[in-house]
Amino acid sequence: MNSAILALEDGTVFEGRSFGAPAERSGEVVFNTALTGYQEVFTDPSYSGQIVILTNPQIGNYGTNAADNEAAHPYIEGLVVREFATVASNWRSDTEANAFLSQAGIPVVDDLDTRALVRHLRTRGVMRGVLSATEKDAARLVEKARSIPSMTGLDLASRVSTAGRYEWTRPLDRCSPSELLPPATEARYHVVAYDFGIKQNILRRLVQVGCRVTVVPSLTSAEDALALHPDGIFLSNGPGDPEPLQQQVANIRQLIGRKPVFGICLGHQLLGLACGGKTYKLKFGHRGANHPVRNETTGRVEITSHNHGFAVDPESLNLNDLEITHTNLNDGTLEGFRHRSHAMFAVQYHPEAAPGPHDSHYLFDDFVKLMSGK
Repeated sequence: MNSAILALEDGTVFEGRSFGAPAERSGEVVFNTALTGYQEVFTDPSYSGQIVILTNPQIGNYGTNAADNEAAHPYIEGLVVREFATVASNWRSDTEANAFLSQAGIPVVDDLDTRALVRHLRTRGVMRGVLSATEKDAARLVEKARSIPSMTGLDLASRVSTAGRYEWTRPLDRCSPSELLPPATEARYHVVAYDFGIKQNILRRLVQVGCRVTVVPSLTSAEDALALHPDGIFLSNGPGDPEPLQQQVANIRQLIGRKPVFGICLGHQLLGLACGGKTYKLKFGHRGANHPVRNETTGRVEITSHNHGFAVDPESLNLNDLEITHTNLNDGTLEGFRHRSHAMFAVQYHPEAAPGPHDSHYLFDDFVKLMSGK
């Protein structure tokens, strides 16, 4: 078995077995604590520019299948796991995880101490790294890690956004014949969805609650979006730092108050900037499927799916115009807000899950209610 090396910018080096593509990739090294849903992590465009550590000890055991993709191909730069299964045991699987990542040119390293690695990142913060199955000189890899761009100030949303406009009509699919999934609601509302790195399960959820969806590139002007005669505007998740996206923020600012607006993750951050707020980088981010969030309007605690490294500073928001609606119970960070005068709300976490719990699906119904004028 060939070896692979993960080298961090602070000089820390981990060595393990090489799977996936015999390649070298670089990026910000982050960790995700979800127990399932590794394929959705692989294909989430929000992971563009990042090498991902999965803390669940065994990854790949149920293979991959086309229905669970969140985009057309994987977006992670590399994968770090404790044990990588090369045998898939699941009736839905059509490709082993190793072959799935190999075909996309993504290197994988396993048989290293992921617990020690994650503890290191929790203490020091996420950092730049290089994962290589081709270079064996660790010192050279550390120097490469120090030379790659920092995530702060990096516009990745423009890189992953769609090049052209398209329609999305596919609702949710049953994972099995026994799943209790009601039929999709008849399409009554037209939603223009800005693609900053949009996950397909968001699109499926919108269709499921009765929306016809037109997906547009991230730099679509407010005038062009409104020319499509939408009933509502959706702002998607995506990778990178929100602050460099000044043109996108300017377009969003022109849409507030003209149509109902719903933002998720990066869309939440961009709405915060459009309303005069500021964002900041978290030490090691929130990435997992069991983060407790309190709904401040009901007092209810939701268990939620997360994937973000930046957050909106609540102290920077004008609370005469905005109301805080959701708070993270782990660290008190802002997880949601809405406008007091306009039909606009946003959440930092992922109500569409994939992977994760379903506690927050009601937010898609709330968006439909806004578009209906209720």
